[in-house]
Amino acid sequence: MYSVRIGVDTGGTFTDVVLVDERTGQIVTTKTPSTPSNPADGFLAGVAKVLELHGGGVDLASVSALVHGTTVATNQLLEDRPDRSDHLGFITTEGFEFILEIARQSVPDGYGNSYFWVKPPRIVPVHRVKTVPGRLDHTGAEVRPFSEDDATAVARWFRDQGVTAIGVCFLHAYANPAHERLMRDVLAREHPEAVVSVSSDVLREYREYERSVTTLVDAAVKPIMRTYIGNLSERLGRGFSVMKSNGGVLSAAEVVNQPITTVLSGPAAGALGAALIAGTAGRPSVITLDGGGTSTDVAVIVDGEPSQTTEGSIGRYPCKIPMIDIVTVGAGGGSVAWISPEGTLKVGPRSAGADPGPICYGRGGTEVTVTDAHVFLGRVPPHLLGGEIPLDAAAARAGIEGLAAKLGLTPERCATGILEISAFNQSNAIRQITVKRGLDVRDFPMVAFGGSGPLLVCRLLDVLGLKSAIVPPDPGNVSAFGLLTVDVKNDYVRTHVTTDPDPDEIEAVFRDLEAQAAEALTREGFTDHVYVRTADLRYYGQAYEVRVPADGDVEARFHEAHQRLYGYGYRDDPRHAVEWVNLRVSGIGPITRPALARRPEQFEEPTPICTRDVHFDGWARTVIYRRRDLGAGAVVHGPAVIEEYGSTLPVHPGFTATMDDYGNLEVRRELG
Repeated sequence: MYSVRIGVDTGGTFTDVVLVDERTGQIVTTKTPSTPSNPADGFLAGVAKVLELHGGGVDLASVSALVHGTTVATNQLLEDRPDRSDHLGFITTEGFEFILEIARQSVPDGYGNSYFWVKPPRIVPVHRVKTVPGRLDHTGAEVRPFSEDDATAVARWFRDQGVTAIGVCFLHAYANPAHERLMRDVLAREHPEAVVSVSSDVLREYREYERSVTTLVDAAVKPIMRTYIGNLSERLGRGFSVMKSNGGVLSAAEVVNQPITTVLSGPAAGALGAALIAGTAGRPSVITLDGGGTSTDVAVIVDGEPSQTTEGSIGRYPCKIPMIDIVTVGAGGGSVAWISPEGTLKVGPRSAGADPGPICYGRGGTEVTVTDAHVFLGRVPPHLLGGEIPLDAAAARAGIEGLAAKLGLTPERCATGILEISAFNQSNAIRQITVKRGLDVRDFPMVAFGGSGPLLVCRLLDVLGLKSAIVPPDPGNVSAFGLLTVDVKNDYVRTHVTTDPDPDEIEAVFRDLEAQAAEALTREGFTDHVYVRTADLRYYGQAYEVRVPADGDVEARFHEAHQRLYGYGYRDDPRHAVEWVNLRVSGIGPITRPALARRPEQFEEPTPICTRDVHFDGWARTVIYRRRDLGAGAVVHGPAVIEEYGSTLPVHPGFTATMDDYGNLEVRRELG
């Protein structure tokens, strides 16, 4: 009896697929072009391809688990611009109709930018915001009763206007959801075609503006996610699971009710896959760098666990759902090199995308990209995916020469400059996720993966002063592999503000949240439940909180975390009281993670497959190695290039790449 699990990560350019045969331990990886017009086509093509590569008579019906990482919800926010659509409406408390307009009264990049910044359109225009009388105080006590007559009129107005997605956020609903539930019942009765999101279900946490926008984002992506998930389920003829931003997975049947939880699906899977790979290799704390075609995503893993945040955003929309703390920078293989009005060379954040893509793709692209610079310098082969996608090196050269002429540089200096700027853009993202979080970047090795992730490893080691970098096997498929390493996970939160916590009250809230988690895990078919309690605390008078584990001496943990993050704390100062703000529970249904196989040891010197001209410090004939030919203990001395199906590792002069027992390449500066 086969026990086969498949992970499918749909990206902008390629759909990555990984199959794990739990009976034999075999891992099969592949890629197939993505199909943006209908992502389900690329998904199904990838699954069929990996099953064919595996062989052994396994078909889709015998696959025990199918896990999907998708950017459908994210793309809806970033590309379809829901603020300009006519399907989204908002219902809030009477007198608070301008909450979206007032927002946080803050200007990006400081108030010095006030003269130049133009406020973007809000997610729902003012004419589609309606209010309903009724008021609760911050404890959840009713101040004014809910008006069902007014609620009915509002529901009928949205029905008559054809508004089919509605977000509901009433003042202090985190303390008492009663009025929101009454509004939901009215909408179900008067406007049954509408998709409705209520804030007490999406984010039961205080801060009205963030809770409102998070609820509206959930409502905005629900229709497209339901259509996509429904279409995919019908074509598959079976169930599957979807990766969530918090580092867990959820069944497709459940995720359609909370689609906002999937907005960072792919990057979260990559961070978790890298964490398992690095942990197996004896590196439980690492920086992860996921380099793609459009952007690079970086995260930090500490003791095997990724850092989490609830202060994330998607585009310009704050989304206070629990998610892995990921910083994204527009520095991918498709990032465009351009000349600023001042005449200086810039790279990104604009990308050539998958269509037309870099010049070397031969699909009509006319703008030089990071990939074109790598091709011109000989650091990537003249083809991708083992020859499936040929590259036009002559076109890349012509593009680089044209840009270099405008800058008054040699083509080599222009191409090297493009890569140098891209490396510094990536290093700045890494500093944001480490230095700005109170971490010393030099304490962490880096795991570089994704199709373009390994290409700038050597420069990043120099720029950041890192001791080493790890490039996993099949780096372009680490995100898809990560989908097979994660547990089912749901997060629940309750605002409970106090400077004098009553242990019985705290315990009662935690038990209530755990009961909700248990109900969801039981629906998912889990009998073994794990609960993780955390709490958000702050010093009285502060505006934002620090999250710490809610076991043992919670306030002592807070003092320590605050000291680490901000460089000061008030552990022994009674003038600064500690205020509890939010209580959280993560309900986890654990799975069996795939085991990574060891590589056979290699005693002889590795043998290159060929040579070609590559530019590092200058043009030189350089040895090329095929990664699958290397065994454990093999050492490659730079200058050299190590190629594989989905990615390439240029080893600069003065660096070495050593393969460990699990097939990872560890890149270091040569001693002496």
